[in-house]
Amino acid sequence: MMAALALALVYTLFPYYWAIVSSTKQGDALFDRALLPALDLTNYRLLFANPVFMRSLANSVFVATSTTAISLLLGVSAAYALGRIEFPQRRAVLILVLMISIFPQVVVLSGMFELVQWLGLFNRPSSLVLTYLLSTVPFTTWILTSFIREFPRELEEAAVMDGASHWRILTRILLPLMGPALASTGILAFILAWNEFLFALTFILTDENRTVPVAIGLISGASRYEYPFGQIMAASVTVTLPLIVLVLLFQRKIVSGLTAGAVKG
Repeated sequence: MMAALALALVYTLFPYYWAIVSSTKQGDALFDRALLPALDLTNYRLLFANPVFMRSLANSVFVATSTTAISLLLGVSAAYALGRIEFPQRRAVLILVLMISIFPQVVVLSGMFELVQWLGLFNRPSSLVLTYLLSTVPFTTWILTSFIREFPRELEEAAVMDGASHWRILTRILLPLMGPALASTGILAFILAWNEFLFALTFILTDENRTVPVAIGLISGASRYEYPFGQIMAASVTVTLPLIVLVLLFQRKIVSGLTAGAVKG
């Protein structure tokens, strides 16, 4: 078992470690097979001195944070309605939410392109927030609905007896208990928005509005014959660090949120 665990860890972590090693090398050293970093931070200095990359980093923070916040707000409200309020079409709505969440991006690309142009959001970071909600809202709704269903109904029945409305029950009773679910769902939505490439490539044209995944793909060398592999690896390591920090900070809430309801007493 330990050998299998070690093999899984090496298989999972080695690509990221090799990206770190490659990001510290220059020129012909990139073709060496040495497993230790060269401790040369030239690629990082060039990267952080690049205003286009720094601007794209700020755009990604704005887009991913906005998408996550709106997704959680809409997802919590919809999840409470689907998990607690009885209405005839509830099962059909749940199935529709699940179907939307698994749609391939290519299927909705042309339709979203027309919608973005009609709203006047083309080549703006806000267009990405709108398009990312198409996948993050159904995802958060589905996960949070399953979580809300596990709460005992006695909590709500007591609040209803005191005259509390559905909104008050959600915000004052259920929401404080949903920390683990919100953390796990929010981080997954953040990662989804942070790493998205296709919509960002299609709806954004100028350097000042691009997000990090597209900016990394467009990093070029000093000439047409130079491939800046070291800078690309440095950029990949840099944009992965915020995700690692988030997961480490909220790892306990993520685990408890993802396993909530797995075992019933």
